[in-house]
Amino acid sequence: MNQTFMKEKKILPLVISMSLPMVISMAVNALYNIVDSYFVAKMSEKAMTALALVFPVQNLIHAIAVGFGVGMNANIAFYLGAEDRLKADKATTQGLLFSFLHGILLTVFCIAAMPMFLRAFSQDAEVVQMALSYAVRAFLFSAVITTGIAFEKIFQSVGRMKISMISMMCGFIVNIVLDPLMIFGISFFPAMGIAGAAYATGIGQTVTLLVYLLFYVLRPVPVKVKRSCLRPDKTVLARLYSVGIPAALNMALPSLLISALNGILTAFSETYVLVLGVYYKLQTFIYLTANGIIQGIRPLIGYNYGAGEQERVKKIFSTTLRLTMSVMFLGTVLSWVMPGNLIGLFTDNTETVKIGVKALHIISLGFMASAVSVSCSGALEGLGKGAPSLYISLARYVVIIIPAAFCFSRFAGADGVWYAFCFTEFVTAAFSYGTYKKETEEKSK
Repeated sequence: MNQTFMKEKKILPLVISMSLPMVISMAVNALYNIVDSYFVAKMSEKAMTALALVFPVQNLIHAIAVGFGVGMNANIAFYLGAEDRLKADKATTQGLLFSFLHGILLTVFCIAAMPMFLRAFSQDAEVVQMALSYAVRAFLFSAVITTGIAFEKIFQSVGRMKISMISMMCGFIVNIVLDPLMIFGISFFPAMGIAGAAYATGIGQTVTLLVYLLFYVLRPVPVKVKRSCLRPDKTVLARLYSVGIPAALNMALPSLLISALNGILTAFSETYVLVLGVYYKLQTFIYLTANGIIQGIRPLIGYNYGAGEQERVKKIFSTTLRLTMSVMFLGTVLSWVMPGNLIGLFTDNTETVKIGVKALHIISLGFMASAVSVSCSGALEGLGKGAPSLYISLARYVVIIIPAAFCFSRFAGADGVWYAFCFTEFVTAAFSYGTYKKETEEKSK
């Protein structure tokens, strides 16, 4: 129950011990989409295109859940560092309640909006129908997703990273077993096609939530869900949303970006839309180690910031930046050594693989630069500085890349979109580091 290890243990071993379970958790989370896509791709390219069209909205749901969860994570860790257990309990209890409510609202809104959303990007009736079949069933589990992620962030905020890893792995194992059974109708399971993929994923996410609940009951944590803390506390909620809203927007912006880029690429061919969808699934997998490190250091930064350990916060950030850059260097190497193998996981079409390999070659040139933006944004969220973190994401996902993609595509065709990714990472890296230095220097004055 003692959290002082966060400000006493040596930094590199501490960061690694906090991050490694999160890297595994992120890998498992990424594999949910990878596995779904792998089995759906066995049906047809149209089925894979349908999945790619639904992905931005799935990402939006996940973004809102994780974003608000980041607000919970940062503030619970901050209150624990400041030794204010009452507010830590309030952040836990009210965070869980509002996470569940967010899930209910997202279920209603996303199911209602999907027909119009899909028809804006595809005129193929078969693709739209398959996408709707998948989306409606997947979105029924939105409240399960948001509540499960809230529990994940609670355990992370107190340093129980291994519980997140175990819970995610249990859900993933269920999903990977059910996917082929429910998609293709093996044994006594009916063949449900793309709808089966949605059910398999939803059931896996439900198992993850149940495992979190089991751990919460059997292995007490320093913060509690209490009936006495249910009454909304304006101060606590303001802090939750001041970090949660920018963090959610940070996570949701890729959905806006994908939709905008789909609109640009559709003018060339739906094959490019498919390639973009495949890239984002691969990107999730490539970036998962860096993102796992960020998830590991957020509570460390929040706790030490709350405890007044400013020099330790600086050392945690510099260690994080070196680790994420090393990881993204490896991602760049893999993108050049085995791009055909990566793209080939999702399609057997030779022309699609060729386009995908070229896209991955170009985009990967910006991977190492992106480590700066990812590290700065995550550290700012850990410090409770949601707005500056949001400015970085706005630059990376909207302000720079969308105009660049539009302009570059006028001169280089669809390849211009891939060049826009690389260009954006370098420009945003400079902006991110400047923003982080400005925010931390102002605090130290």
